[in-house]
Amino acid sequence: MSTAEHGSPVLSDLDALAREYGNRFLLEPAPDHRLPAHGMRAVDAMRLVGEELVLDGIPMRNLATFVTTWMEPEAQRIIAENLHRNYIDHAEYPQTAEIEQRCIRMLASLYHAPGETTGTRTQGSSEAIMLGALSLKWKWRARREAAGKDTTRPNLVFGGDVHVVWEKFCRYFDVEPRIIPLQPDKYVIGPEDVEPHVDENTIGVAAVLGTTFTGHADDIAGINSLLVRLKEQRGLDVPIHVDAASGGFVWPFLYPDSEWDFRLEQVRSINVSGHKFGLVYPGIGWLVFRERGDLAEDLVFYENYLGKRDATFTLNFSTGASMVLAQYYNFVRFGHDGYRYIMETMQANARQLAQRIAAIGDFQLIGSEKEEQLPLVAFQLVGDHNFDEFDVASQLAAERGWMVPAYTLPPNADHIKVMRALVKLTLGHTLVETLADDITAACKVLSEKGGLHPHDRKRASTGTGY
Repeated sequence: MSTAEHGSPVLSDLDALAREYGNRFLLEPAPDHRLPAHGMRAVDAMRLVGEELVLDGIPMRNLATFVTTWMEPEAQRIIAENLHRNYIDHAEYPQTAEIEQRCIRMLASLYHAPGETTGTRTQGSSEAIMLGALSLKWKWRARREAAGKDTTRPNLVFGGDVHVVWEKFCRYFDVEPRIIPLQPDKYVIGPEDVEPHVDENTIGVAAVLGTTFTGHADDIAGINSLLVRLKEQRGLDVPIHVDAASGGFVWPFLYPDSEWDFRLEQVRSINVSGHKFGLVYPGIGWLVFRERGDLAEDLVFYENYLGKRDATFTLNFSTGASMVLAQYYNFVRFGHDGYRYIMETMQANARQLAQRIAAIGDFQLIGSEKEEQLPLVAFQLVGDHNFDEFDVASQLAAERGWMVPAYTLPPNADHIKVMRALVKLTLGHTLVETLADDITAACKVLSEKGGLHPHDRKRASTGTGY
């Protein structure tokens, strides 16, 4: 073997050693702007990707995201063994299609659908919302056409507490958004907020079950009562779509007597994210209709594909079946009692964290144990401080790697700063205690040195989670 002047291997020798020992990726930059001229061994590629990802945050410490970050090994095995299975190929995988329908029927039952219903799996709640809102528009247009009335000015009513996908829908599909602003002391909407915005061109009202900002729910029962009254008094038949992306797997188990679902007359469709409190990895969402007739037939495509006449109602086409099967695994694995226990466990730990944060003395909680809320803790600083919520979030990230988001609320409450910690199964009692201690320590450090430099504040997670 040839060597350089000081006895070190020359570059060609290093290449040979890399081929022999699998470390070539350590000797060159990661491929970036174009495909590399030649590939590398499988183990090299695996290690290269793995070392890139160590720069990401640790999912277990991500208290911003709503999505599931841990599943049981048995569920992971089902996912891994079915990554190659295309969900849309119903002719080739009829049992996968049947399992999807079982999940829809189970959800319809959970949400008190009065009879036979329909729905679909989606990539997540964003696709489910797009599809549900499209059906609202199509059904409204059909009613207007049957009455010989104008169909050119549809509008959709929702609060500032919604996910951005609702505004996306309005822009993409030419619907006027009638957004009800939040107030400094009110972070959800109710019937008194909705009524001034409803007219004959309203395709529906979107109500949120578990906002990403504070975890509370709109007054869905009150909005339903308003719309029933408008139907009786003014002949306006305005449906409700419930955005239960986060709350659809929480309220049935923590607040079973709370009426927000198909028990309410005007609730015609519901979306829920299986990859949030449905306890499945991303991406899986669900859209469920009250009755078959609530799905606009014109939105269903029938085609002869690969030997079978299929009905499709999705924005996507080919996608993996793994997460559908993982959702069904969870349903049969946990059952109703299991989901209730899991949600109660999260709630208990959230309440423990809330008590610890309140005891620090620097914060006030948004919400109380008496209110219906997702298993999370939303809180904000009170009193005079030489730092703010963004400083606390940045300090937590710098010192301990916690991703606890700090953000401002939507208009007209956009001057209000909030922090929020989601308490999922991965944040058990011990980690709750550790987090509370770390928040206490962060406040102490900041009170001594003051707020952070703007560059340091960029460490704060500012997203409200997805």
